[in-house]
Amino acid sequence: MENGILLINKEAGMTSHDVVNRVRKIMHTKKVGHAGTLDPDATGVLVLCINKATKALQFLTADEKEYIATMSLGTSTTTYDASGDVTSEKEFTGYHHLEEVLSSFIGKQKQVPPMYSAIKVNGKKLYEYAREGKKIEVEPRDIDIKEIELLKEEGHEITFRVKCSKGTYIRSLCVDLAKALGYPGHMKKLIRTQSGAFRIDDCITLSELEQGEYKIISLEEAFSSFDKIVVEDDSIVTTGKKIKSDIDHQVAVYSKSGALLAIYGPDGKGNLKSMRGLF
Repeated sequence: MENGILLINKEAGMTSHDVVNRVRKIMHTKKVGHAGTLDPDATGVLVLCINKATKALQFLTADEKEYIATMSLGTSTTTYDASGDVTSEKEFTGYHHLEEVLSSFIGKQKQVPPMYSAIKVNGKKLYEYAREGKKIEVEPRDIDIKEIELLKEEGHEITFRVKCSKGTYIRSLCVDLAKALGYPGHMKKLIRTQSGAFRIDDCITLSELEQGEYKIISLEEAFSSFDKIVVEDDSIVTTGKKIKSDIDHQVAVYSKSGALLAIYGPDGKGNLKSMRGLF
């Protein structure tokens, strides 16, 4: 039975869960989970955990992601992307100070998520309220736009690369950027090019997976960027014992033979405690 991380370049028109179901069938296992949802219209990096590696999902939902987005000026939609119904239009007559507008969005800020999103309010997803025609007050969320780079200008369409924190909605960013340029707008296209340490160049398609052309990334390789602790006796970890340490962040704990046993984190009392066993 294979255990580890599988990197899929998701195609447009599929939900992230559709991809999980396909992979379950291809790999003949029910234990498949994804780390970080991609909208159906979006493509790019989808990190999947297979079998025992599903225990590590919570640690692989990367804090930092990179996208290439194309926004369209002049038309806004219900969903903030090309799949929604048009809500307003304005004739495109050009814009000014594009580079300045883009750079003004760099940094920590508050962002209001789109109504058509899977965020839950009172146990119900926002898109469920939206489909019922109900207006719900959505709390702005803290996000961090770390980099924005203009890649292409083509009439009313602008393509840019953005590096951002977890929880950033690029659809909302496109709408806000368009507004700053004086237009209604929406996201026309989105490619996730990076999720944490995993890049699109390392991904495979579902067709390649079906043909057996794939590589499973071991948990040891997936957590190689974490600080490392080696225990003399595996039972320290397998019995859930704490480790005396003043380390103030999560670490990967290994056996002497090099097997990843668990992720530990600080307990605030001078110890590291088990966050999740991976043995």
